[in-house]
Amino acid sequence: MTLLAPFGVGFDTAMLIALLLPMVGAVLIVLAGRWPNLRETITLATAVGLFIVVLHLLGGFLAGEAPRLMLLEVVPGIPLALKLEPLGMIFALVASGLWIITSLYAIGYMRGNNEKHQTRFYACFAIALGASMGIAFADNLFTLFIFYEVLTLSTYPLVAHKETEEAKRGARIYLGILLATSIGLLLPAIIWTYAIAGTGDFVLGGILAGNIESALVPILLALYMFGIGKAALVPIHPWLPSAMVAPTPVSALLHAVAVVKAGVFTVLKVTVYIFGTDFLADTQASVWIMWIAAFSIVFAGIIAMTKDNLKARLAYSTVSQLSYVTLGAMLASGYGITAGALQIMMHATAKITLFMCAGAIYVATHKTELSEMDGLGRRMPWVYGAFTIGALAIIGIPPLGGDWVKLYLVMAATDSGHEYIIYALIAASLLSIGYLLPVVARGFFGNLGNRAEPAPVFNASAPKEDRVRAHPLTVIAPVITAGLCLLTILLVGPLKHLIEPIVGTH
Repeated sequence: MTLLAPFGVGFDTAMLIALLLPMVGAVLIVLAGRWPNLRETITLATAVGLFIVVLHLLGGFLAGEAPRLMLLEVVPGIPLALKLEPLGMIFALVASGLWIITSLYAIGYMRGNNEKHQTRFYACFAIALGASMGIAFADNLFTLFIFYEVLTLSTYPLVAHKETEEAKRGARIYLGILLATSIGLLLPAIIWTYAIAGTGDFVLGGILAGNIESALVPILLALYMFGIGKAALVPIHPWLPSAMVAPTPVSALLHAVAVVKAGVFTVLKVTVYIFGTDFLADTQASVWIMWIAAFSIVFAGIIAMTKDNLKARLAYSTVSQLSYVTLGAMLASGYGITAGALQIMMHATAKITLFMCAGAIYVATHKTELSEMDGLGRRMPWVYGAFTIGALAIIGIPPLGGDWVKLYLVMAATDSGHEYIIYALIAASLLSIGYLLPVVARGFFGNLGNRAEPAPVFNASAPKEDRVRAHPLTVIAPVITAGLCLLTILLVGPLKHLIEPIVGTH
């Protein structure tokens, strides 16, 4: 498993490579911008290289390695440092692995849709993945905050990619909310933590017990939970639907590969290593945030059902599904942390599948509204078949991953004495059926009528208005991720083993 060991690459060095490789890739992408084939080869090579480095780190972690690398000490006691730990390992695996598939998809989408500014797109994408690695391996709050902001800034050009007034407006909302929450709420929480605890290091069990009055814990927790805007907890969520003006590969990045996963990962990391689940359970400080997360799950699901635009429907679905992670964390139970970690993995593969399918439909037909898609499933069976698998995974049909997430959330609710949360989970499951299965039903059983049908063969030389079949790469990619959805059942056991050091055996 330690793939780079024969080359003498240590695990601390591998963390540095994981951080820098995407950044170097971004520079090379810009330099190769005049040669699209070379540019995209560099993109894929960088993505594959990053995944190999992360697998090397996984092998070391499973062998008992826990390297720490201090990059520099900004001020005494506040270093920019990296460290390997279970939650970061999961996030790094998800982000680096899905980057490969997203890159393949992006090549097909950007070419098939004749998008402009493709070099800028791929370069910003690479920088975002580098920032995600910094978040994943951050050893303290300061390091995490720096890379959290880099991720926000590097994805702003991606959201504004089309440069239309609508895209610029959506990007301003995206940037405004994420910067306002991180600087106005998250940063004060971090400063407060350093002031009372004397450190911002991530320590198993937390660093706040004995350093803060019980009455103040809910306030500090609220600063963190609402300050981590990328977790899209209601009412901080509007940036996510607003960002749907971006090209579909960017939506995949936002919803599955980096941005929202960085948010909910940070929620878990702060819960486990700054507050500590035992401390939260003893003080009951997280109960009110738990109910806000439950409300977010149901509220966003209801809004999703009202949306005719497919990407908007999926965006509100993401707001709902992300709150499962926050709910698991706020239940302050080992089962809840397990559910949150499983949700990061499961939701990533399922939601990236759904967005890729939406993009394939758009490239093929330029249709964005669900009401326009009746009967397309019979003409695009691979795309709609992949969408069906992703939808069933989100809904939680056994034995797909979503079923395990809900099972552990039910166990966490019971274990922590908050059984009423189970009713919110039941409602959320019914709502997910209501906003996802109609896409499948209308696609396979709806009346296509006189609407344009996908051509039997993609013809790159045909006039643009006649290109009604998606580029092959936009079909292959979601089929691959749909296959990963089916394989998540095999990963539940290994993932539980991976996070056992921080949740115990329950």
